[in-house]
Amino acid sequence: MEPLPPARRKRSKPLPSVDIREMELRDVSAVFDLGQKLFTAEEWPTLYRSWDDHELAQLFSTEAETCLVAEAEGRVIGFALGRVMQKPRSAWRYGWLLWLGVDRRFKRNGIATRLVKQLTGLFIERDARIMLVDTAAKNHSAINFFRRNGFGQEIRHVYLSQNLENDPRYIERNDDPTNDDTED
Repeated sequence: MEPLPPARRKRSKPLPSVDIREMELRDVSAVFDLGQKLFTAEEWPTLYRSWDDHELAQLFSTEAETCLVAEAEGRVIGFALGRVMQKPRSAWRYGWLLWLGVDRRFKRNGIATRLVKQLTGLFIERDARIMLVDTAAKNHSAINFFRRNGFGQEIRHVYLSQNLENDPRYIERNDDPTNDDTED
């Protein structure tokens, strides 16, 4: 008896048409909100880059042509944010996929793959020779996704963190009633 193929998840309603396009100023808020849902401190407490409004604004203002959104029914449902870099004294240019996210309700529908492919094309148009991406070592689904999309040559990095809440200076500072960090 032959084994049955793996069960496929049935979609209750068809996927709406999804457009991949360059991010616009009107999209920044929606991209930020989606990133807040995807890159939470609870799930990723030691991200060495933090998802915050300043990083998003800076990336959009300096690298708008390599910031993409996936849109369905007038809503941002995904994004790929990249940057082209050139190291000093190197003829090589690098495309770096910094952030990739898809609304959980739309995952596993090829949207992330479409975003990566379009961003790859933009990097090639800008003469990048290598495309880089990084993720947490425990993020196995992301690692597998990137492998399926042609990434390899994995290099392990170690990022260390320290919880400062246990440092006596932190404790003293937060116990001091005269230390008021609130603004008027």
